[in-house]
Formats: sequence, structure tokens, C-alpha cells
Amino acid sequence: MIRFENVTKRYRGTAKPALTDVDFEVLRGEFVFLVGASGSGKSTCLRMILREETPTDGRVVVLGRDLRTLSNRKVPYFRRHVGAVFQDFRLLPTKTVFQNVAFTLQVIGSSRGFIQQAVPEVLALVGLAGKEKRFPHELSGGEQQRVAIARALANRPQILLADEPTGNLDPGTSVDIMQLLARINAGGTTVVMATHEAGFVDQMQRRVIELRHGEMVRDERHGGYGDTSSLPSLAPEPERGAAAVAALTAVLEVQREAAIAAAAGLDPTDVPDDDEDAPAAAPYRDAVAPAPAPPAVPPAPAPMAADDVAEEPEGEASTPPTAPHTQSIPVQLTEVDVEELGLADRLGLRRDESDGDDEVGPTS
Repeated sequence: MIRFENVTKRYRGTAKPALTDVDFEVLRGEFVFLVGASGSGKSTCLRMILREETPTDGRVVVLGRDLRTLSNRKVPYFRRHVGAVFQDFRLLPTKTVFQNVAFTLQVIGSSRGFIQQAVPEVLALVGLAGKEKRFPHELSGGEQQRVAIARALANRPQILLADEPTGNLDPGTSVDIMQLLARINAGGTTVVMATHEAGFVDQMQRRVIELRHGEMVRDERHGGYGDTSSLPSLAPEPERGAAAVAALTAVLEVQREAAIAAAAGLDPTDVPDDDEDAPAAAPYRDAVAPAPAPPAVPPAPAPMAADDVAEEPEGEASTPPTAPHTQSIPVQLTEVDVEELGLADRLGLRRDESDGDDEVGPTS
């Protein structure tokens, strides 16, 4: 289905290649994760499969065709056999769910009868039955991504490419999307997905191809995400409340005064009166009076044992980091702008009336 043969890709103006001697083959019906840090070359691989980029050296063969020899005029026909799902959904905001999915079939000249039959079927497959008349802004982020997946599947492609499809979704919705992609793969569609979601990769135990600085460092049939040291830790730090700091300050002040009194040979519980025992109280007052005001969190006095007072870090209370809340916003396009911005081309939707030959490689 997909074969990279010693592929190297260099972008103009960059010293280091985006891909270096990458070599692998994806078989029909496989589910493959492309993993690696940002900039490792995952998206470049997907763009080459979609024929948005061509290799500097080596060759990419998809559906039996060497994409270097594929003319630009034939690219839209080739892309009809390759569905693509992106992180930003790319829905048309002025069209309903039904119209967004039907749009992909209308521009390639599908009959009205086929559209009326195919669109409800694919919407039912992705769990959106009954929501055909809603607009993108009336849907949740997960539902918008389901529409994008339905649009990619409307033409029944043999390959589905997914570039970070859960990147804009909350964890619960991401699980639903991953389960949907697994069902699509179980139906025979080859799925290649670039992702940073280590949890999904570890749980699903599918084939994993790992890239690092443009080089392929691992190809494992039933693998996990691998090295997660570059992923940020989300464990919150202990919260220090203002009340806790104030209470600790008061306790340490009492202990400090008791230590000073003990050093002066006095009973710390014998608080002298101003009119009585003035000579005896003088040393106590002299010892205590010169003491400066205690800091917010003073250090424990030297005479105290280390186990008597729990250590507490100085400074202001820290607050646990919170994950940023992102809300997916579909690209604001008008129907007139679709062709100009290349959306139809990217989805393999450009229709060329002068050439009806759309057979590229084996068909399902």
C-alpha cells in the first residue's frame, strides 16, 4: 500500500534534512502510529503520502504508483483514494453536517442518488446519525472531528491519514475518536496516524514507527510510545496555603522565644509582671526585647532537634499548573474561497472535466 524507499527530504534554506534515508513499508489493512518529538519528520511523511511533497532522494510508492512520476494533473484523482484528517477539522462553517460531507462527493461528480445514500451511511458509521442539519458551530469539538472523518471516508478511500486528530480534543473525546479509527481500520481501511498521545499508543499496541531528527530509529510491530522523557509532567506541586504559613510562623516564634529563655536560664512559662520581681525579670526582658520581628517563615533555632519541626520551603505559595483549555474553531471559509485556498485540492476534490481518467493504482 505505502512504501518509502531510502527517502531523504531537504527543504530549501535548511541545513539539516527533514528526513534522512527513511525506509519502511505499510501493508494493506495495517494501523500504524508515527511517533516522535515535534520536528522529527512525522508530518513530512504524511505530506509525501498525500503527494503534497516529493522526496529529494529515494522514492515514495503509494497504491502501486511512484509519486515522483505522477503528474500534477493526476494528483487530485490520486487523492480520491487517500482520505486525510487534520487537527484543525477544516469544516465549511456555512454548510450543515450533511452538506460538509456531501461536498466531497459533489465536486467529483457523484450522482445525487449516490450522495443521498452514502452520506447517511458514513454519518451513522461515525456516530452522527440525526445531526445532519446542524452547523459546525452547533457541534462539540469531538463531533466536528467526526464530521471531518466522515468527509474523509465519504469516497471510501483505501488509506486514511490522520495528523494529530486528537490534538484539539479533551481526553474523553480523544478516546472516542481513537475507538472510531480502530473500527474504521477493522473494516479494512489502512490507517497511518501521527500522534503525541503516548497513552493511546501504549494501550493499542499496534505497529509503531519512531522518527528522531528525521531518521527512523524504530519499527516495532506491537510497540508502545517508547521514550516519554521529552513529554511534560503534569503532576501538580504541593499547595501551600496562606493559613498554613501563618500557623507555622506562630509556632516557630513560640519555639524561638522558648529557646532564648532556656539559654538565659529562665523558666519560659514564668512570664514576669511589670511591677513584681523586676530584678529577676530583667534578664528575660533583656533577652527577648532586642529580638527583631520574625520573618514570614523563620529558620528553626540551632538548639532545636531536627525532628521537632517539619521542614517547610520558604517563599510564596506555589499553585499547581493547569492545562490550557483550548476550544476548536473551524477555519472560516466561504464557499467561494474553497478552491482558492486549495482545500479541494488537498482533499482530492478538484474536478477536471477534460479528463475523466481517475484510475490510480488498485481500487477496492
